Amino acid sequence: MRLSREEVRHIALLARLGLSETEIEKFRLQLSDIIENFEILKQADTSTLLPTAKSSGLQNVFRPDEAKASYPVEDVLANAPQRDDNCFKVRAVLE
Repeated sequence: MRLSREEVRHIALLARLGLSETEIEKFRLQLSDIIENFEILKQADTSTLLPTAKSSGLQNVFRPDEAKASYPVEDVLANAPQRDDNCFKVRAVLE
């Protein structure tokens, strides 16, 4: 399935992306290739697989939780655009 330029413009609008005409054509080709790859994957027979099937035998890849010292406040807030005492200061997002 090949996407049209209008479909790419619509996707860009939904993602709030401003794209040039060159970028629209570039992304049209790339997104079309991705969709075609999914169409090929849809042809694979998965009827015998459990929904939770895994391709590897790993059980748990997480490390155990360990308490560690935090970064110094000055280092954390070094690039903060605005700060209030030892906190990040942001605009209110709720009315």
